[in-house]
Amino acid sequence: MTQTTATLQTLVDDITTSLLDPATMRPAKSGGHQYLPQSLAGGAAGVALLHSEHTFTRSTHSPTLHAWLTTAARGNLNGSTSAGLFFGVPALAFVTAAATEATGHYRQSLTQLTAATQQVTRARLDAAHARIDRGELPALAEFDLIRGLTGLGAYHLHRQPDHDVTRDVLTYLVRLTEPNQKTGLPGWWTNHGPTGQPPSDFPGGHGNFGLAHGITGPLALLSLALRAGIAVPGHLDAIARICQWLDDWQQDHPAGPWWPRTITLDEVRAARFDQAGPLQPSWCYGTPGIARSQQLAGLATGDHTRRRAAETALLGCITDPTQLARVDGPTLCHGSAGILQTTWRVARDAETDDLTAELPGLADLLREHLQTAPHSTELLEGSAGAALAALTAVTSDVPHSGWDVCMLLA
Repeated sequence: MTQTTATLQTLVDDITTSLLDPATMRPAKSGGHQYLPQSLAGGAAGVALLHSEHTFTRSTHSPTLHAWLTTAARGNLNGSTSAGLFFGVPALAFVTAAATEATGHYRQSLTQLTAATQQVTRARLDAAHARIDRGELPALAEFDLIRGLTGLGAYHLHRQPDHDVTRDVLTYLVRLTEPNQKTGLPGWWTNHGPTGQPPSDFPGGHGNFGLAHGITGPLALLSLALRAGIAVPGHLDAIARICQWLDDWQQDHPAGPWWPRTITLDEVRAARFDQAGPLQPSWCYGTPGIARSQQLAGLATGDHTRRRAAETALLGCITDPTQLARVDGPTLCHGSAGILQTTWRVARDAETDDLTAELPGLADLLREHLQTAPHSTELLEGSAGAALAALTAVTSDVPHSGWDVCMLLA
């Protein structure tokens, strides 16, 4: 065990110890949002996922897992059309599935939560198809990973790959990629800004490239499904349309290709955009997440050139000191934990060992960030998620709980 690995293990143990009792932990409010236990991103549900991963190898964690799972399920669970993979009934279903696999318990609860998640998904599919029929533009929350149908599809593909609801989500995503008949813009073009700004504040809307909120999330899900042998009519065409969009907006850089985070209508009309170069590398919006989606597309369709290009883009990103210097924290969403977990997944599927050779350096970067970051309960923007990525670096094993399915990395 290297010094970095040993230190990471100690840091994981420290974080886990600080998250043993949900009654004694109150996370810092992130971005002014209220703390909600049923949130996978920032609530008790995310911490339960961490303890599920531990429980696979250490059964003594089972009571702690139960405590956090109970806390996450307390109160009225959101099963409305605002629920998604990271909040409400679907979030608890995802975490309960991991807990069931780790302990053998909670099967009845999982059955009920899965059925409820199917209901949420079908209601949201009905609304999405009705919106398309009207020729209206979607909100990001309709289709993205965090709040939308891509996230729900990730759950169903993971838990029920052969169920009709899984194919129905894929069928919707195929339709989403078709050009809007009124505007000629891609079907995923939204009338709002990246953080939900109203049309008056973001004239003409925008196209979003991010894995968490943009079109590379649907690309990853479509590709993962195809790799699993699940296809719907138009499946390959949908992947091709998204990949062509990415090709059209790919930019060159001495360190390798990169893509904008978002583009506006004015930039589409001008066939150029204002972002001068790659910004902070991240899972959620940057080159790492976009590269993983394209690698998955290449693997699913047998496109050797795209697969290698995606791997090359990621390698250039993580070996560019200027880009890495912009990473200032250990989080999964936009920090070193997310970059490490993404690179680890890409490296496992890569043709060469070049990315694998960079993993120790990324693990060391995560170690540096964790040593100075305060502890918190958040999965996406705090310690719980960072600890899960650190465990991957320590063990070099595929996560037992499949926790990074919620990031569409697997």
